[in-house]
Amino acid sequence: MSTPVHDDPLSRERSHLAASRSALRAMREDVESLDISDVTANWVNAAVLERQIEDRIKALADLSDTPLFFGRLDYLHAPGAEQAEGAGGERFYIGRRHVHDADGDPMVIDWRAPVSQPFYRASKKDPMDIALRRRFGYTGGDLTAYEDEHLSDPAEAAATSKLLQQEIERPRVGPMRDIVATIQPEQDEIVRAGLGGSVCVQGGPGTGKTAVGLHRVAYLLYAHRERLARTGTLVIGPNRSFLHYIEQVLPALGELTVRQATVDDLVAHVEVRGTDDAAAAVVKGDARMAEVLRRALYSHVTMPAEPVVVVRGSRRWRVAAYELEEIVRELLERDIRYGAAREALPQRIAHAVLVQMERAGEAPDDRVQNAVARNAAVKAAVKAVWPPVDPAKLVLRLLTDADFLAEHAEGVLTEEEQKAISWVKPARTVKSARWSPADAVLIDEATDLIERTHSLGHVVLDEAQDLSPMQYRAVGRRCTTGSATVLGDLAQGTTPWATRSWQEALAHLGKGDAVIEELTAGFRVPTDVITYASRLLPHIAPGLTPVASIRENPGFFEIRAAAGTGDVVEACRELLGREGSVGLIAADARVPELTESLAAAGIPHLGPGEETTRETRLTLVPASLAKGLEYDYVVLDEPRAVVDGEPDERTGLRRLYVCLTRAVSGLIVTHGSDLPPQLA
Repeated sequence: MSTPVHDDPLSRERSHLAASRSALRAMREDVESLDISDVTANWVNAAVLERQIEDRIKALADLSDTPLFFGRLDYLHAPGAEQAEGAGGERFYIGRRHVHDADGDPMVIDWRAPVSQPFYRASKKDPMDIALRRRFGYTGGDLTAYEDEHLSDPAEAAATSKLLQQEIERPRVGPMRDIVATIQPEQDEIVRAGLGGSVCVQGGPGTGKTAVGLHRVAYLLYAHRERLARTGTLVIGPNRSFLHYIEQVLPALGELTVRQATVDDLVAHVEVRGTDDAAAAVVKGDARMAEVLRRALYSHVTMPAEPVVVVRGSRRWRVAAYELEEIVRELLERDIRYGAAREALPQRIAHAVLVQMERAGEAPDDRVQNAVARNAAVKAAVKAVWPPVDPAKLVLRLLTDADFLAEHAEGVLTEEEQKAISWVKPARTVKSARWSPADAVLIDEATDLIERTHSLGHVVLDEAQDLSPMQYRAVGRRCTTGSATVLGDLAQGTTPWATRSWQEALAHLGKGDAVIEELTAGFRVPTDVITYASRLLPHIAPGLTPVASIRENPGFFEIRAAAGTGDVVEACRELLGREGSVGLIAADARVPELTESLAAAGIPHLGPGEETTRETRLTLVPASLAKGLEYDYVVLDEPRAVVDGEPDERTGLRRLYVCLTRAVSGLIVTHGSDLPPQLA
């Protein structure tokens, strides 16, 4: 006998989905109909309000292929109420954003709300007052299945969620998507950590550390929206391709105001046109350079040898040289920014003059003090004693004047290190200089010594293991009064200055008290693939816990001998016959040859960061840009060439580890040369 429609749970849930979509549409229409013509005082306020309304409309968008809710919680008792006998529970649908009906009653609860937390953390051992947890399955935007867990029923055994597993293993086409429906308890603890403290997440490939960091931003914006609206949030990634790959995650969660940047973007005080060899980059990235810069900057301060004489009307007021020296020394001892001290100096001199005026029986006020501070004699004295310094010119002089560098690097850098960073062909001007990325970081440090860098409320730093100490300092300056979420994997450090320990990195960041969390459960990389890649761990990160894949699907993994690029192209063609995205990863030097082979075979492909489509699903990825990216299937060309493409073997093996762990469903390793012995 067929089940009546009104008794069919799936039909009821579909009806609630349709009603929720209608309610969301009504919420959006309410915002669109707002008339602000009579509520703004001027055009500036009107423009700000219009933008806020536009952002609100975008945040209320109903994405047709994105489930409006993905779970349901049936409480045993009303949340927050006394658990009296016979008390009725409440039912909440958990989704990406809050939706309410015309009466203001919630139809969908934001996943970040406290009442939603048991969806991620409740278990048989700790049901958190949940009678039923229901997960929903979707095809596109259509609700097609549901799965129940009766957490308060001791007779029902705990089982692995099939829908959860399917969502984790769903093919990936296009940019990175959110994991809001699949956040695990250990991830949720990090996501909901308070704004006041900083968190460092060590996570191997596929453990979801990037997604955790992005969802943490979304949670903090929900829990502390007003504060972060004032102070700002920032996500820092390793390169533009990576940022393009993750840029849709936060908008899908309704957050549109988070800025994204690379470290190079943050320190773009000069045009970068040059590069450093490894030796120079390592020295320039060393935290000791901060002391060299500080010494060089404050060497411009000289003790006054002459008094200052201020003429006002018929009176002459004289501030002796020894008094001026006391003022200068007091400012130096206060250890304030160079620029702030320079601005304070004329006021201190003017104050000394006012003291003399008062002793002479005059009654000067603040206007007189300001006038004295602007006096030509005072200005001339300040310029001589505490001259203005341009940070780029300061760095340029250090890199081009060997004597100046030696004077201020004495006891800090060795002669060999000084020689490594000195320019062979000195530039005459800041504009003509061929600045390197490491030089730009030095200029940023010098800029901060002169004038304090604006601090944000929260910063997320991803792929942090590749930053130099000076780059950590540059990021830390952006959150001195805020907090940070640091994400990375020590085994994936591929720069000559790669992070050796998180404690050391956090000290450079200025967040030495950050909590270090480790994620070891792998949700992305199949078991066979991560097991193979983990053979490299003893050689690249001894003591690091290998990732344990929790995927039920072991994945597709094969090692093939290849006679040439034709065999590599055929492997790509084979994987394109499956559903999902395909990445061809190769040593940078081999990319041009592979590009020609793909073109000759008539197989279109994209570059890293370009969005895959149903028609073009193959991306050709240089090994140097593979970090942070993921594809359903990967062909890894010539592992030995990947290793040999780096300046040393350890860095090469780390680069290989990154490349081996980009696959979500399957990996084919093709090689004509012998495989590295570490993979044996």
